[in-house]
Amino acid sequence: MPIVKISKAVREMVAGQTIEIEATDLAFKLDLEAWANKTGHTIRDFSEGEVLRAVVELS
Repeated sequence: MPIVKISKAVREMVAGQTIEIEATDLAFKLDLEAWANKTGHTIRDFSEGEVLRAVVELS
């Protein structure tokens, strides 16, 4: 579900902006990587812990 929310949020953003995402879904990392590859956006940071955190730069 985080990818659906991210996809909706980035519609309001422009290239060069970054979005910070937090998720607890264990599949989030793989889903985010696939989404970034498909859309051309860049994952700038990713940290794993109790909560997964990512920073994505829009292209």
